[in-house]
Amino acid sequence: MQVIIVNKIHVEVEWKDIKNIHLTVYPPDARVHISAPLAMSADSVRLYVITKLEWINKRIEMVRNQARQSEREYVSGENHYYKGIRYRLNVIYRNTPPAVELKGTRNINIYVREGSSSEKRGEVLREWYRAELKEALQPIVAKWEEILQVQAKHWEVKQMKTLWGSCNTRSRHIIFNLELIKKPTQCIEYIVAHEMTHLVERLHNSKFTAILDHHIPNWRQLKDELNEFIV
Repeated sequence: MQVIIVNKIHVEVEWKDIKNIHLTVYPPDARVHISAPLAMSADSVRLYVITKLEWINKRIEMVRNQARQSEREYVSGENHYYKGIRYRLNVIYRNTPPAVELKGTRNINIYVREGSSSEKRGEVLREWYRAELKEALQPIVAKWEEILQVQAKHWEVKQMKTLWGSCNTRSRHIIFNLELIKKPTQCIEYIVAHEMTHLVERLHNSKFTAILDHHIPNWRQLKDELNEFIV
Protein backbone atom coordinates (compact mmCIF):
# COMPACT_ATOMS: atom_id res chain seq x y z
CA MET A 1 0.00 0.00 0.00
CA GLN A 2 1.29 3.44 -0.94
CA VAL A 3 -0.18 6.88 -0.28
CA ILE A 4 0.10 9.61 -2.88
CA ILE A 5 -1.00 13.22 -2.41
CA VAL A 6 -2.71 15.06 -5.24
CA ASN A 7 -4.12 18.55 -4.69
CA LYS A 8 -3.98 17.97 -0.91
CA ILE A 9 -6.00 14.75 -1.25
CA HIS A 10 -4.43 11.65 0.27
CA VAL A 11 -5.01 8.63 -1.95
CA GLU A 12 -4.30 5.06 -0.88
CA VAL A 13 -2.96 3.01 -3.77
CA GLU A 14 -2.98 -0.77 -3.72
CA TRP A 15 -1.55 -2.73 -6.65
CA LYS A 16 -3.40 -5.94 -7.50
CA ASP A 17 -3.54 -8.58 -10.18
CA ILE A 18 -6.46 -6.89 -11.94
CA LYS A 19 -7.15 -5.58 -15.43
CA ASN A 20 -8.76 -2.21 -14.71
CA ILE A 21 -8.17 0.54 -12.16
CA HIS A 22 -10.83 1.02 -9.46
CA LEU A 23 -11.42 4.26 -7.55
CA THR A 24 -13.55 4.39 -4.37
CA VAL A 25 -14.32 7.00 -1.72
CA TYR A 26 -15.30 5.20 1.46
CA PRO A 27 -17.61 6.45 4.18
CA PRO A 28 -17.65 7.60 6.88
CA ASP A 29 -14.34 9.53 6.67
CA ALA A 30 -14.13 10.00 2.86
CA ARG A 31 -11.07 7.78 2.55
CA VAL A 32 -9.91 7.67 -1.09
CA HIS A 33 -8.66 4.28 -2.27
CA ILE A 34 -7.40 3.04 -5.63
CA SER A 35 -6.86 -0.54 -6.71
CA ALA A 36 -4.44 -0.44 -9.64
CA PRO A 37 -3.18 -3.13 -12.03
CA LEU A 38 0.31 -4.42 -11.24
CA ALA A 39 1.68 -3.05 -14.52
CA MET A 40 0.49 0.48 -13.81
CA SER A 41 3.18 2.88 -12.63
CA ALA A 42 2.80 5.32 -9.74
CA ASP A 43 3.05 8.23 -12.20
CA SER A 44 0.21 6.79 -14.26
CA VAL A 45 -1.91 6.40 -11.13
CA ARG A 46 -1.18 10.01 -10.20
CA LEU A 47 -2.22 11.17 -13.68
CA TYR A 48 -5.41 9.12 -13.39
CA VAL A 49 -6.22 10.80 -10.05
CA ILE A 50 -5.70 14.24 -11.62
CA THR A 51 -8.22 13.42 -14.36
CA LYS A 52 -10.73 12.32 -11.70
CA LEU A 53 -10.28 15.23 -9.29
CA GLU A 54 -13.68 16.78 -10.00
CA TRP A 55 -15.44 13.46 -9.36
CA ILE A 56 -13.33 12.77 -6.24
CA ASN A 57 -14.10 16.18 -4.74
CA LYS A 58 -17.83 15.78 -5.35
CA ARG A 59 -17.79 12.32 -3.80
CA ILE A 60 -15.79 13.51 -0.77
CA GLU A 61 -18.30 16.31 -0.21
CA MET A 62 -21.18 13.84 -0.50
CA VAL A 63 -19.62 11.47 2.03
CA ARG A 64 -18.87 14.24 4.50
CA ASN A 65 -22.37 15.66 4.18
CA GLN A 66 -23.71 12.18 4.86
CA ALA A 67 -21.52 11.92 7.96
CA ARG A 68 -22.92 15.21 9.29
CA GLN A 69 -26.51 13.98 9.10
CA SER A 70 -28.21 13.68 12.46
CA GLU A 71 -28.38 10.23 14.00
CA ARG A 72 -31.50 8.23 13.28
CA GLU A 73 -34.04 8.53 16.08
CA TYR A 74 -36.47 5.93 14.71
CA VAL A 75 -39.50 8.16 15.10
CA SER A 76 -42.59 8.50 12.95
CA GLY A 77 -41.95 10.43 9.76
CA GLU A 78 -38.34 9.34 9.23
CA ASN A 79 -37.43 7.87 5.85
CA HIS A 80 -35.92 4.40 5.75
CA TYR A 81 -35.03 2.27 2.73
CA TYR A 82 -36.01 -1.32 1.97
CA LYS A 83 -34.95 -3.09 -1.25
CA GLY A 84 -34.22 0.23 -2.94
CA ILE A 85 -37.54 1.89 -2.07
CA ARG A 86 -37.95 4.75 0.39
CA TYR A 87 -40.52 4.13 3.12
CA ARG A 88 -42.00 6.36 5.80
CA LEU A 89 -41.55 5.00 9.31
CA ASN A 90 -44.58 4.85 11.61
CA VAL A 91 -43.90 4.06 15.26
CA ILE A 92 -46.95 2.48 16.92
CA TYR A 93 -47.00 1.84 20.65
CA ARG A 94 -48.85 -1.20 21.95
CA ASN A 95 -48.49 -3.73 24.74
CA THR A 96 -47.35 -6.63 22.55
CA PRO A 97 -43.98 -8.07 21.55
CA PRO A 98 -42.02 -5.81 19.14
CA ALA A 99 -42.76 -6.29 15.46
CA VAL A 100 -42.26 -4.67 12.06
CA GLU A 101 -44.42 -4.84 8.95
CA LEU A 102 -44.69 -3.20 5.56
CA LYS A 103 -47.96 -1.28 5.36
CA GLY A 104 -49.18 -0.36 1.91
CA THR A 105 -46.57 0.61 -0.66
CA ARG A 106 -44.64 3.28 1.19
CA ASN A 107 -44.89 2.68 4.95
CA ILE A 108 -42.99 0.63 7.49
CA ASN A 109 -44.85 0.16 10.76
CA ILE A 110 -42.79 -0.62 13.84
CA TYR A 111 -44.68 -1.82 16.91
CA VAL A 112 -43.01 -1.32 20.29
CA ARG A 113 -44.05 -0.90 23.90
CA GLU A 114 -44.71 2.57 25.30
CA GLY A 115 -41.53 4.17 26.56
CA SER A 116 -39.21 2.23 24.23
CA SER A 117 -35.95 4.10 23.63
CA SER A 118 -34.63 5.10 20.21
CA GLU A 119 -31.93 2.44 20.67
CA LYS A 120 -34.61 -0.21 21.22
CA ARG A 121 -36.63 0.95 18.21
CA GLY A 122 -33.46 0.87 16.10
CA GLU A 123 -32.65 -2.62 17.31
CA VAL A 124 -36.14 -3.86 16.42
CA LEU A 125 -35.87 -2.43 12.90
CA ARG A 126 -32.35 -3.81 12.36
CA GLU A 127 -33.39 -7.31 13.43
CA TRP A 128 -36.30 -7.15 11.00
CA TYR A 129 -33.88 -6.03 8.29
CA ARG A 130 -31.60 -8.94 9.19
CA ALA A 131 -34.39 -11.52 8.91
CA GLU A 132 -35.58 -10.01 5.61
CA LEU A 133 -32.08 -10.05 4.10
CA LYS A 134 -31.47 -13.64 5.13
CA GLU A 135 -34.75 -14.66 3.54
CA ALA A 136 -33.89 -12.76 0.36
CA LEU A 137 -30.38 -14.22 0.20
CA GLN A 138 -31.28 -17.90 0.51
CA PRO A 139 -32.68 -18.43 -3.02
CA ILE A 140 -30.08 -16.11 -4.57
CA VAL A 141 -27.18 -17.99 -2.98
CA ALA A 142 -28.69 -21.31 -4.11
CA LYS A 143 -29.11 -19.93 -7.63
CA TRP A 144 -25.47 -18.85 -7.91
CA GLU A 145 -24.16 -22.04 -6.38
CA GLU A 146 -25.81 -23.84 -9.27
CA ILE A 147 -24.70 -21.34 -11.93
CA LEU A 148 -21.06 -21.31 -10.80
CA GLN A 149 -20.99 -24.96 -9.67
CA VAL A 150 -19.61 -23.98 -6.26
CA GLN A 151 -20.85 -24.24 -2.71
CA ALA A 152 -20.36 -21.88 0.20
CA LYS A 153 -19.68 -23.77 3.39
CA HIS A 154 -21.34 -21.02 5.42
CA TRP A 155 -22.73 -17.54 4.91
CA GLU A 156 -24.01 -14.93 7.35
CA VAL A 157 -25.22 -11.35 7.65
CA LYS A 158 -23.26 -8.75 9.61
CA GLN A 159 -23.03 -4.97 9.89
CA MET A 160 -19.96 -3.92 7.91
CA LYS A 161 -18.41 -0.46 7.59
CA THR A 162 -16.78 -0.39 4.17
CA LEU A 163 -17.57 -3.65 2.33
CA TRP A 164 -20.80 -4.96 0.85
CA GLY A 165 -19.53 -8.48 1.27
CA SER A 166 -16.44 -10.59 1.84
CA CYS A 167 -15.39 -14.13 1.01
CA ASN A 168 -12.78 -16.25 2.73
CA THR A 169 -11.82 -18.64 -0.06
CA ARG A 170 -9.97 -20.95 2.30
CA SER A 171 -12.90 -21.55 4.67
CA ARG A 172 -15.53 -20.85 1.98
CA HIS A 173 -17.20 -18.50 4.43
CA ILE A 174 -19.10 -15.50 3.03
CA ILE A 175 -20.30 -12.41 4.91
CA PHE A 176 -22.97 -10.08 3.54
CA ASN A 177 -23.44 -6.52 4.79
CA LEU A 178 -26.75 -5.94 6.58
CA GLU A 179 -27.08 -2.63 4.69
CA LEU A 180 -27.68 -4.61 1.48
CA ILE A 181 -31.35 -4.97 2.42
CA LYS A 182 -31.73 -1.25 1.71
CA LYS A 183 -30.56 -1.70 -1.88
CA PRO A 184 -32.49 -2.95 -4.94
CA THR A 185 -32.72 -6.72 -5.36
CA GLN A 186 -30.55 -6.68 -8.49
CA CYS A 187 -27.76 -5.05 -6.46
CA ILE A 188 -28.09 -7.71 -3.76
CA GLU A 189 -27.80 -10.38 -6.43
CA TYR A 190 -24.69 -8.75 -7.88
CA ILE A 191 -22.95 -8.90 -4.49
CA VAL A 192 -23.91 -12.56 -4.08
CA ALA A 193 -22.52 -13.31 -7.54
CA HIS A 194 -19.38 -11.26 -6.84
CA GLU A 195 -18.56 -12.99 -3.57
CA MET A 196 -19.36 -16.46 -4.88
CA THR A 197 -17.22 -15.88 -7.95
CA HIS A 198 -14.32 -15.70 -5.49
CA LEU A 199 -14.93 -19.41 -4.88
CA VAL A 200 -13.95 -19.87 -8.53
CA GLU A 201 -11.23 -17.22 -8.71
CA ARG A 202 -9.72 -15.69 -5.57
CA LEU A 203 -8.30 -12.54 -7.20
CA HIS A 204 -9.99 -9.61 -8.93
CA ASN A 205 -8.22 -10.46 -12.16
CA SER A 206 -9.27 -10.85 -15.79
CA LYS A 207 -10.70 -14.32 -15.16
CA PHE A 208 -12.81 -12.96 -12.32
CA THR A 209 -14.22 -10.06 -14.35
CA ALA A 210 -14.80 -12.34 -17.36
CA ILE A 211 -17.06 -14.54 -15.22
CA LEU A 212 -19.07 -11.52 -14.09
CA ASP A 213 -19.17 -10.11 -17.63
CA HIS A 214 -20.61 -13.39 -18.86
CA HIS A 215 -23.31 -13.78 -16.22
CA ILE A 216 -24.08 -10.13 -15.30
CA PRO A 217 -23.09 -7.86 -18.22
CA ASN A 218 -24.25 -4.72 -16.34
CA TRP A 219 -22.41 -5.50 -13.10
CA ARG A 220 -20.36 -2.30 -13.29
CA GLN A 221 -23.53 -0.24 -13.38
CA LEU A 222 -24.87 -2.17 -10.39
CA LYS A 223 -21.61 -1.58 -8.54
CA ASP A 224 -21.94 2.17 -9.10
CA GLU A 225 -25.55 2.05 -7.93
CA LEU A 226 -24.52 0.30 -4.74
CA ASN A 227 -22.09 3.08 -3.90
CA GLU A 228 -24.59 5.88 -4.38
CA PHE A 229 -25.68 7.45 -1.12
CA ILE A 230 -29.29 7.51 0.01
CA VAL A 231 -30.61 9.71 2.81
